[in-house]
Parts: sequence; structure tokens; C-alpha cells
Amino acid sequence: MSEEHEYGVVVVGGGPAGLTAALYTTRLGHDTAVINRGGGRAAMMQETHNVIGTTEEVSGNELLQTAIEQIEGYGADYHRDFVTDAERLDDGRIRLEAGDITAVADRVVLATGFSDGRPDPPAPRTGRGLHYCLHCDAYMFVDESVYVMGHGDSTAHVAMIMLNFTDEVDVLLNGDEPTWSEETDELVRAHPVDIVEEEVTGVENGEDGWLEALEFADGTRREYRGGFAMYGSDYNTDLAEQLGVELNDDGTIAVDDHGNTSADGVYAVGDVVPGHNQIPVAMGQGAKAGIDIHYELRTYPMSKEEIEAAGGIDADDVPAVSDDLRASAQAHREDGGKASADD
Repeated sequence: MSEEHEYGVVVVGGGPAGLTAALYTTRLGHDTAVINRGGGRAAMMQETHNVIGTTEEVSGNELLQTAIEQIEGYGADYHRDFVTDAERLDDGRIRLEAGDITAVADRVVLATGFSDGRPDPPAPRTGRGLHYCLHCDAYMFVDESVYVMGHGDSTAHVAMIMLNFTDEVDVLLNGDEPTWSEETDELVRAHPVDIVEEEVTGVENGEDGWLEALEFADGTRREYRGGFAMYGSDYNTDLAEQLGVELNDDGTIAVDDHGNTSADGVYAVGDVVPGHNQIPVAMGQGAKAGIDIHYELRTYPMSKEEIEAAGGIDADDVPAVSDDLRASAQAHREDGGKASADD
């Protein structure tokens, strides 16, 4: 039997969106835990792009580890575990069951992300020739030879978009028949894009690990700096479905502008919701959800009716921050405010 803990907020998922939500709720005085199974799209990044103030040599794992240390420094709990079950209790709170912990929370943030569909091997190494984020990595391929692998409408459209960066763009069907629409077929063939039908049979990498060329079933060899795989997304919505959360037609979780889902007390942020799958966007979503949760959970100001029902409030009733978070705040001050860069 796993140990049960009670929190104001539990975040499921430890990517940029979930960790930012936890950062805000913790610093705003709510006992918060992150339960993260590990991995995820951000963790796969060899380099970090488009995050202002973060240099490109910072890997995804380094970025996330720094964030984990920051939230723990402010008093949040971090559990490396996998949440398998979620249920609504009679009092409205939500119980989350993981391998070594059971958490009961007033509010839950689902930051469970998605998994990219991958091409069958042989394929280049992720981050060293195989990429999934056009907005993150297109800049890397200015004046370079690039491929877009897949067979749907998104494949053709990304290939046409890449013409903004280079004049050497191939669509690799990898032995599949195109599934894009007739309109898309006419459009992509009107652009200077090569459509390669043959199956990929081999990968050549340089000494630095970067892709140099791909080999094909017809014996040809084509040189590439890298490219993009477009095989769709598998959204991690099992917990959302257990809690009765509404999903969109594309499989994402339906949310409002602050991350509220259709289920009371349940938020969703990051790659599991609609929008651009970018770290700064995910951070913004996490921040907005964290602030919205704070508005819902904070004790003060009370209404006149609440004050009367409580028999009045005095100095002994404040502050509303838990003893654990007060101790963390005091330790943070004594440590010289080393995490103040997140203020």
C-alpha cells in the first residue's frame, strides 16, 4: 500500500508546463507536489532553442533538472513515479494513485503531454538528424539539405514551409502511399520539392553523431543535414478520461484560456492541450494555470459572510501559508535567495 499525502495542488507531469505551474502554486503559498514518470519530449532535446535567457548548449534534461531543484527549493515535493489511476472523492477532491504514493489534492494539473509518432527504423538519431519541432529547429537548416518524412497532409505542408529556409527539400514517403488530399497533392507538386517514394534502408552518421546521408531501397544515396518526422501524436489522456474531462476531436484536452478543463478542479497545460508545442508557450500556460488556481484556493480576502461564519479573524489566523512552506520560505531567505531569478 502506497503512502497517502494531502496537497493543495498535484501536478502530473514534469515538463516545462507542469514544472512552471508547480513553481507558481508553491511560491503563492499552496502545498504542491509534482508526480513525474520521467522522459517526455523536452527531456529528449540535445539543445534548447527559443527559450530566452537559456543558451543553446543547455540540454533538455539540464533545463528540467534545474527547474526541479528550483521548485523543491521553494518547498514543493517531487516524486519520480507514474500515476495510473485518478478518481473524484465524495468531498470533491481528487485521489491519484501511483506506484509509491497516493496523493489527494484540491486541484490537479494534467501536464501529461504526448508521444510523437516515429518512423520505422532505420531512422536517424533523435536530435542528431531526426526532429519533431518545426518552430524550434527550422533555423538549423537554413541553406541545408532537409527531408520531411511521412505521407499525410502535415508532411506536405511542412515540406512547403521549409522552402522558406532552404531550396533543398525532399518529402520521404518511405515506401508508403501518400494519404494527403488531392488539393494538397496538387499544391506540393507545384512547389520545388522532391517526392521520394522509395523506402529508407540505411543511415550514415558523421563522427560527431550528426546525420550525413540516407540510403534507399533503389540503391540511391541522398545527403541531408537532418529533417522532420510527421507521423502524428499520441496524447496521454488516460487520467483525463478517468476524471470525465472533455477531449477535442484531435485527441487534445479541451481547456479555457487559463487551463481549466470541463471537470471541476482539473487543469491541463502543455503539449496535451491545443496550441503551439513550444517551451515558452508551455511555461506561459503553466503560469496562467498556477495563478488561476491561486485565485481559487487562497484563503484571503474573505467575504464578510465568511468572516462572520468563522467567528471573526485575528492575527492568530494568519498567515494562511502552511508551516512547511513558511519554513521553506525562511530557509530560502537565509540561503540568500538563490532562486530569485524566477521571481
